[in-house]
Amino acid sequence: MRLDLYKTFKSEYTAPRTPVVVVVRPARYLTIAGRGGPDQPDFGRAVGALYAMAFTIKMARKSSGRDYAVSKLEGLWWGQRRGRLLIDEPTSRWRWQLLIRVPPFIGERDRRAAVSTLLDRGKDPLVRQVKLSVLKEGRCVQLLHVGPYDAEHESIQRMADFTRARGRRLRGKHHEIYLSDPRRVPAHRLKTILRHPVT
Repeated sequence: MRLDLYKTFKSEYTAPRTPVVVVVRPARYLTIAGRGGPDQPDFGRAVGALYAMAFTIKMARKSSGRDYAVSKLEGLWWGQRRGRLLIDEPTSRWRWQLLIRVPPFIGERDRRAAVSTLLDRGKDPLVRQVKLSVLKEGRCVQLLHVGPYDAEHESIQRMADFTRARGRRLRGKHHEIYLSDPRRVPAHRLKTILRHPVT
């Protein structure tokens, strides 16, 4: 049977449209990092390299009898000034790390083999920059944002207010999980889980 990480870790993806607290266990991801807004060419190129790696590794594992579903695109976002919400910084100062969650049995050997396969096929050499890492977030506040990405500031502010009202504070990096494909879904219907670790 094909492994589905969203079903396996269902409680971590609980996200109503009002803020809730969830506990997220350590998780393994394919990652690639950069800076600037999502409208920059480097961002789109990084997305392509990350997906190429994710599907190449998945198909290799499927061929060996251990199939799983490729997870959604995710992203960590932060600015240059510690303690400021991302929405308070110009996009030129944004930094990001794009993520695709993978099963715990995916290792460095899988990553290296996928890089070699893609380079042999003449794919973008940026795939060399895709790494494997473990993200440890622990207690987080999250909600489901429905609407365009440029309206997320309202949801982010609600998360910050919710956190302060409970005597906690935001820590670490803002995390987004993209449930919708913006190429196919109108902006007002886009669904994104917004997550932020808290103390």
